[in-house]
Amino acid sequence: MRAIVQHRYGSAPEDVLGLAEAGRPTAGAGEVLVRVHAAGVDRGTRYLMTGEPYLVRLAGCGLLRPRALNPARDLAGTVAAVGADVTGFAVGDEVFGVGAGAFAEYACARPGKLAPKPANLSFSQAAAVPNSGLTALQAVRDHGRVRAGQRVLIIGASGGVGTFAVQLAKAFGAEVTGMCRTAKVEAVRALGADRVIDYTASDIGSGDGDGDGGGDGDGGDGDGGQRYDVILDIGGSRPLARLCGALAPQGTLVLVGAEFDGRWTAGTGRLLRARLLAPLVGQKIANFVTSENAADLLVLRDLVESGMITPAVDRSYPLAESAAAVRYLLDGHATGKVVVTI
Repeated sequence: MRAIVQHRYGSAPEDVLGLAEAGRPTAGAGEVLVRVHAAGVDRGTRYLMTGEPYLVRLAGCGLLRPRALNPARDLAGTVAAVGADVTGFAVGDEVFGVGAGAFAEYACARPGKLAPKPANLSFSQAAAVPNSGLTALQAVRDHGRVRAGQRVLIIGASGGVGTFAVQLAKAFGAEVTGMCRTAKVEAVRALGADRVIDYTASDIGSGDGDGDGGGDGDGGDGDGGQRYDVILDIGGSRPLARLCGALAPQGTLVLVGAEFDGRWTAGTGRLLRARLLAPLVGQKIANFVTSENAADLLVLRDLVESGMITPAVDRSYPLAESAAAVRYLLDGHATGKVVVTI
């Protein structure tokens, strides 16, 4: 089969991800073999590609070299075979979810990380959903506990997780403010955000901006010193004190990932500081590791089929250009998701 193969860790996708012929995997006991039609690219791809922070390697991804064929995990396709003890899936079923080495014509996945593909999505759209959709759902529903009438701020609203989070918070009845860079303001507004802050022209708690066009005239709104019931900080780096200062007295701050700031622990230092700060303030500070599970994939499928959320796919690349797809994401160009078609 054709697959992207990675033999060593490295920071440049052009140097470590190459197209090659590889052996077709077989479905072992408790596994499903998927004929992959599309694979999603997310921030986690970077960690698996570089092996940094080194905690990734210690977690079982390979100490000196990658254990997986390639760093892609999100996939959508058709079931090609099922292993022993697998129930609920049959050959020919259209599925989406999380597997291993998804930049390939075939990949294996656990049935607990797969679900039937949303009927109204193409394979490319469905491949954009799993990890980013799961992270957004769990951030909004489980940790932010967003409910109708709340004021919610989503920092990083134009990214893969952010585009889902904006739509989910709106679906739960919240008043949503998104924060992103100038060029992506209109895209975030089109997702349904009630207000959009261009962070190059204004910032939270600053009182800057008057709502009639921040940053190069693209329509960014000012913050006006707003206090929020829930703030989702997606991979951000703002001081925790500033974020808490923009929260309502009983508000909730959800730290969704962290910017890479070290080879050993990445942004976990900031998360540890958050845990130390939480008992000292009246607000709740939460962070979490995304749970990859079929139950939440089914929730996302239902939300997609009902029209309440739609994956925002920025660009698609053919399998041979997987390195370019990863580069496009890492360079910060993407609004929403990037996918690879096979």
